[in-house]
This record gives sequence, C-alpha cells and structure tokens, in this order.
Amino acid sequence: MNYKVSKTFEAHTKRLTDDILNFDTKGTPFGNQDRNSLKLFELNGTTINVKSFRIPNFINQIAYRFFRKSKAQRSYEYANCLLNLDIGTPQPIAYYEFKTWLLFKKSYYISEHQDCDLTYRELTKNFDYPEHETILRAFTRFTYELHEKNVHFLDHSPGNTLIKKVGDTYAFYLVDLNRMEFKELDFETRIKNFSKLTTHKFMVEIMSDEYSKCSGKDYNSVFELMWTYTEAFQNRYHKKRRLKNKLKFWKTSKKG
Repeated sequence: MNYKVSKTFEAHTKRLTDDILNFDTKGTPFGNQDRNSLKLFELNGTTINVKSFRIPNFINQIAYRFFRKSKAQRSYEYANCLLNLDIGTPQPIAYYEFKTWLLFKKSYYISEHQDCDLTYRELTKNFDYPEHETILRAFTRFTYELHEKNVHFLDHSPGNTLIKKVGDTYAFYLVDLNRMEFKELDFETRIKNFSKLTTHKFMVEIMSDEYSKCSGKDYNSVFELMWTYTEAFQNRYHKKRRLKNKLKFWKTSKKG
C-alpha cells in the first residue's frame, strides 16, 4: 500500500487508512456506481467522499505500476493545482494505491464532499430551471476562466461540474479530475472543450454568445465552430453506442 495524505488531514491518517482497508463494508454508497465506486464517510463532523477506481486491464496494470501515475494520484495532484489557481474543486485529502511487485491494482481518491444545488446535466434536461440562462452564461465564463489559466479539462462533460448558488452568484466545482492538461490553449481547442456538454442548439448559441463576449471573438465564428464540434462528438458517440449494441446482441445470440 502506498498513500499520501494532505498536511491538513495528517492527524487523521489512521482513520483514513482504516476506511480504505474496510471500504467494501463501511461507508454510504453515493451517486452512480457503474464504472467506479463512490462512498461517503464521516470524519470529525466533515463528510468525505472516497472514490474507488476499478482495477485496470492487464496492460494498464503494468503501465500504472511502472510508467504512469494512477488516476487517484492524478486526481489528488490536479485538485491541488486547481486550488492554487483559485479554481473550484472539492478539497483534496488523500490518495491510496495498492500494487504487487509487477502489477497495479486498486486506487482510491479522497476529498471533502461538496454539496451542490445542481450539475450542468440538470440544465440539459430542465429548461425551466430558475435562472437557466444566467447559470449557463456564468458556467461559460467559468470555462473561459479555466482556459485563460491554461487548464484543459478533458472530461468537461455534463456531470463533472457541480454548481452551487452563493448569494446572487454561482460557484462551480470540477470533479472527476484524472484527465487534465495544463498548457496554453489555442482557439479551436478552447471551443472544442464545449463539445461534450449538450445536444441542444439553443444552449450552444447562448454559450457561444457569452464566450465571444469574454474572448472578444466574433460570435458567428465561435458558434459555427462550437456547433461543428458538438455535432461531431455526438456522431462519434452514437456510432460507438450502435457498435456496442451490435456486439452485445451478437454475444447474446451466440450464447442462445
């Protein structure tokens, strides 16, 4: 077992380690459990969020063992980078890794649990949500801020931004941080970063309008590029889904 605990929580290392070693029998399941497992624990009156990453395939077990940082380690380090840039994300607490001499096995990322009012996903489903356009424009300004600070959030998708109303404004918190780059972004990369967020053209129009105001770029050039990348992503996504469904049908038919 290898782990790193932030200085703020070092006094609780023993308790955190116990939570990890007994993850399967302790804690309260939270959110979607399809790919990775999320659980909530209480620590001295603070709710903490523990994400358990599933064991990677054999090739990646070797890669993560010797050549690549684990998803848990990257999540922890990227969270600290974001906070240093004054970008919202749940407070990072620790990461844990389990390895053999040859293979990488389980890893866990621990952060404070961040309460929120909604995620971006709600905006794609409930167009009557209070201040819908106001939130969407604020989210676009938040994304522009990421780009200006050279943050390329590769998983900028509907469920990965938590939104909380604070007074008359909105605060945004990034989650699922293990895929991120820190580098200067060109115009096309910035606009492509919006491609996974929504299928709704009117939302793309609003985001394009707000991003053009932030960046000083022409609205039409922003919208045409953002909509082109959005359609391209959706085409790839649905093509992949159709292929998966065909493979699933083929496997089921073969078993039958």
